[in-house]
Amino acid sequence: MKKLSIMVPCYNEEENVVPMSEALVKQLEAMPQYDYEIIFIDNCSKDNTRPLLRKICEGNKKIKAIFNTRNFGQFNSPYHAICQTTGDCTITICCDFQDPLDMIPKFVEEWEKGYKIVIGVKTSSKESKLMYALRSLYYKLIKKTSKVEQIEHFTGFGLYDKSFVQVLRDLDDPTPFIRGIVGELGPEFKTIEYEQQKRRAGKTSNNFFSLYDAAMLSFTSYTKIGPRMAVFGGGFMCAGSALAALVCIILKIIENDLFKTGTAAIILTLIFLAGLQIFFIGLIGEYILNINARVMKRPLVIEDERINFD
Repeated sequence: MKKLSIMVPCYNEEENVVPMSEALVKQLEAMPQYDYEIIFIDNCSKDNTRPLLRKICEGNKKIKAIFNTRNFGQFNSPYHAICQTTGDCTITICCDFQDPLDMIPKFVEEWEKGYKIVIGVKTSSKESKLMYALRSLYYKLIKKTSKVEQIEHFTGFGLYDKSFVQVLRDLDDPTPFIRGIVGELGPEFKTIEYEQQKRRAGKTSNNFFSLYDAAMLSFTSYTKIGPRMAVFGGGFMCAGSALAALVCIILKIIENDLFKTGTAAIILTLIFLAGLQIFFIGLIGEYILNINARVMKRPLVIEDERINFD
């Protein structure tokens, strides 16, 4: 009998973990031809999530839990949990019910046809239309600038065969970005469209800084446009400034007014150039931070406790 692994990352999801576990068990027991395990990984929640997970695990030995010592971020924790699964395939799903559970049988059906990766792609969202539009612009930008295939509106929700899970284990990447890894290293995949649902309860832990981190991780991992913009932009500015200076000197000589200059124009030009330099220094700094994180080779997470693992 084949075994399905379901991986559910959570952080401050006390209102969702019990309904999610019940819904997953109901969904999986409706597929009696498969054995299953459900792994919740808690990223150091500050609410009642952990006590609830302990109670859930006591009631069903097929439900397992990993508790992290601290919050290791929205990418490291799920990636680590995927690598701990033991099934013939692993399905990742969010704890907030934004990923529809009825996609699980569809994923498995395509997997049985031979696809090693089956992913869900959002075609619309019941969340903020503005946020969905901004995400669309971001995906199009990263897709245009990356030499690695980038999948628009793919959040990681999908099914991964155990052969690809082994690739993830062997990769040993301290800053993994699974959305990019699928496009870069994954075999041929099948996409299934879905509409993203509203959160069932609770508040999202995403904010401007976490979304910025996600954008910069993919941007600095899979594009070269930042340094290239600095090179070409800097070269263009240098050439343009030299030409403008030469023209100004010639005009001043003609006007016999070489030593008089426009103070306001000089100040504005200097501010513009300083801002441009700071922007590119910051952009290159993001690449350096990415390199630094990989060179340090820190562990993905540090576990505090495991429940129902043999």
